[in-house]
Amino acid sequence: MAQLMKYQLIRSKRKTLSLQISDNAELLIRAPNRLSVQKIEKFIHEKQHWIEKKQALIKNTKRKMHYHEGESFLYLGNIYPLKLMHMQKPQIHFDGAYFHLSGNGQTHFHAWYKNAFRNIALPRLDYYANLHQLNYNKVYLKAQKTRWGSCSHINNINLNYLLIMAPMSVIDYVIVHELAHTKHKHHQSEFWQLLDSILPNNHQAKDWLKERGYQLRRL
Repeated sequence: MAQLMKYQLIRSKRKTLSLQISDNAELLIRAPNRLSVQKIEKFIHEKQHWIEKKQALIKNTKRKMHYHEGESFLYLGNIYPLKLMHMQKPQIHFDGAYFHLSGNGQTHFHAWYKNAFRNIALPRLDYYANLHQLNYNKVYLKAQKTRWGSCSHINNINLNYLLIMAPMSVIDYVIVHELAHTKHKHHQSEFWQLLDSILPNNHQAKDWLKERGYQLRRL
């Protein structure tokens, strides 16, 4: 049997055995007071693959970009390496194969991604709004930590411009999701029916965000 991973054991009057991965990627085991250590560790071994996958995801989520030579950056779902330049005027440039950077990486990438979203992704908002008669008021572009988009009660739409790193199908999903909220201010059946009628394969984009969305927030 493989070496047992480290864990913190929390016993209580509970009746079931459960595991939890903390925000620091530590394994927490919650167990009934009288359950044997042997059974607890057998449970850990059985769940080891899931635990390791979850811990790796949390560690990757917390890893920030360092803007070093060779660091990889997402753009429209593809990965492109970074080349550093030594120029008097700070700037960022994308040539279709590499990002070229001189100056503060975080500042320049945020500005570049926001501008790229405005030019490439934002027109999709009007495209879907006009095609399906869904009217919005104002639109705002933000780099939000917890949301990809939102729609207010007066139909102002917020979109996370870091979505420009994702495939266009994912961007379309978020845009249509928020446009659907201009008509249905909830997540009940009418909302999902409208979303499905516009984007029948939206679940694929939703899964992409669930599995890889953390990569967009490391900037």
